[in-house]
Amino acid sequence: MFPPERIVCLTEETVETLYLLGEQDRIVGVSGYTVRPPEARQKPKVSAFINAKFDKIQALEPDLVLAFSDLQADLAAELVRRGVNVVVFNQRTVAEILQMIAMLGGLVGCQPEAERLADTLAADLDRIRENAARLPMRPRVFFEEWDDPLISGIRWVEELVEIAGGAPIFPELANAGLAKDRIVDAAEVLRRDPQVVFASWCGKKMKKATITSRPGWDGVSAVRDDHIYEIKSTYILQPGPASLTDGVAQLHSILRRVCSANAM
Repeated sequence: MFPPERIVCLTEETVETLYLLGEQDRIVGVSGYTVRPPEARQKPKVSAFINAKFDKIQALEPDLVLAFSDLQADLAAELVRRGVNVVVFNQRTVAEILQMIAMLGGLVGCQPEAERLADTLAADLDRIRENAARLPMRPRVFFEEWDDPLISGIRWVEELVEIAGGAPIFPELANAGLAKDRIVDAAEVLRRDPQVVFASWCGKKMKKATITSRPGWDGVSAVRDDHIYEIKSTYILQPGPASLTDGVAQLHSILRRVCSANAM
């Protein structure tokens, strides 16, 4: 068995997973967006999200590059043309995130450890789900992945909102993998009247005034009751351990507070 020894990770979730598995010494290059765990930022930075420094990657002599989704398909294709081994994951659901963790463990020769990690994460989600089931209500939630155009949450995010105790207001869009297929009309959000708005604008800070100043949104329950919350993208838009731990925990904590406020 000869697992890869020099791995470049073009997104953060595989970096965090390898660290959790104790396999961080295999990582020789990371994305510039990597923040988890903090020590991973000491690794050479070789990419953003949709662009990469191909010559720098090759200079690191990787025997495996890990990428994510159709958004990095062009990067993967160029690396393949340059003779680099590339594995592209495309996890879009909570179950697929857990599967990615197990598969990554298999790639690096620690399948049992990876399966235990996935099982632990799944058990923690079950505990949050059980706690959420005891809440006195399930607040209507709009998860705002981008502000202009207005984009609702990707599937794993909407699943985590449900696990945490909320009711997504656009359940019919959860299966839409591409952001362009999750663009929504601000007037329709108003009509569905979310009681909570979570905002996670990847790459920029949420501005509450942008949300509250939308025409008619002064009538939205979440705006009226000041239940607008930012969840930083590194915690929730990363389809890996972060979203299944800190991300869902933040969602659940906020939804508990909302339920308590509404009960008063």
